[in-house]
Amino acid sequence: MNLVTMLIIFTMIPMLIIMVNMMLTKLIHKNRKKMTPFECGFNPMSSSRLPFSIQFFLITLMFLIFDIEIILIIPILPLIKYKMLMSTKLTFLILLSILIISLWMEWMFSYLEWIN
Repeated sequence: MNLVTMLIIFTMIPMLIIMVNMMLTKLIHKNRKKMTPFECGFNPMSSSRLPFSIQFFLITLMFLIFDIEIILIIPILPLIKYKMLMSTKLTFLILLSILIISLWMEWMFSYLEWIN
């Protein structure tokens, strides 16, 4: 097969699948209760505006950021006993200094305190 016929085939098959899917979904009767998202323990018909703790959000965000930084540091630790390149040492030092400075700033601005 040449390139043009393969291109036509590979574009027609997804288009055919999408068209069949659209026709089948039109046949299904849509019920309002079936269209609402189901979440265990929550009333789906209530207001979506629930009180939200910004302090909890900030602590969660900090946890995720520090978790990703730890994931970046862990593969470097076994390399310490071997000879590391100067660029690797510099990268590790920069990453570690960013981690320490950000933790210090969060502590100074009292973002880590749960109750103000």
